Amino acid sequence: MRLDDIDGFIIDLDGTVYRGGQAIEGAMEAIASLRKHGKRIIFLSNRGNISRVMCQEKLLSMGISATADEILLSSTVTAGYLKTNDPQAKVWTLGDSGLREELLSWDITLANTPEEADKLVITLHESLTYKELNQAFRAVNSGAEIIATNADKSFPGEEGESIDVAGMIGAIVALTGKEVKAVIGKPSPIMADAALRCLGVPPENCIVIGDSLLSDIAIGKRAGMRTALVLSGSTSIQDAESAKEQPDVIWESIAELVSLLELKEELV
Repeated sequence: MRLDDIDGFIIDLDGTVYRGGQAIEGAMEAIASLRKHGKRIIFLSNRGNISRVMCQEKLLSMGISATADEILLSSTVTAGYLKTNDPQAKVWTLGDSGLREELLSWDITLANTPEEADKLVITLHESLTYKELNQAFRAVNSGAEIIATNADKSFPGEEGESIDVAGMIGAIVALTGKEVKAVIGKPSPIMADAALRCLGVPPENCIVIGDSLLSDIAIGKRAGMRTALVLSGSTSIQDAESAKEQPDVIWESIAELVSLLELKEELV
């Protein structure tokens, strides 16, 4: 793939830039090369249980710098969705503390009790307790609408594939009989629109790079962007070959960007 007319790079995090707490080999160099060549970058992740500040700190610990404006998490886009569609809503959360941190940074009002909540926002909760699950159940039973940061079934953790937000959603839906009103994360057009607004680049001049066929490749294809699947995360080459939505290109990892960018420089 030639990168001559690609100005915007939408890059996934889990399985693409890092796996667990470890940077994927060559990721730091690939991102540095994009910056060297004047490319616009957005890190677009379905992670809804962390805030942008937490994400910045994690990337920096791996030698990768990013501004807050370059990070779009599903927690970030969920906060924007709430701010736009129901700014007065009181929100209860089922998820790790990073979700609440991100919502508060957008001046979203958090409910004092489950019963007073207008919305229940569900995200990944890696230390879930019975009490927290029961509080979410009470919120929905009292009338709160269900919003999910994403609906991924699993993510590539340090110990292997791990349960993602779909597990939390399934529990609440099964318990209450209520359906989810909105799923914000990839491959939702809500996430695609947010990324394109931040980049300021038309979709035909953008590429999505990620390890998931169902989120990264799907969001790119549906929004009219080019797509690159990396095999450093959850997806095998066999999965890719049988996928309904085929990536435009398959790389072993994001590290392949370096040689492609340097090749362009040599051709100029």
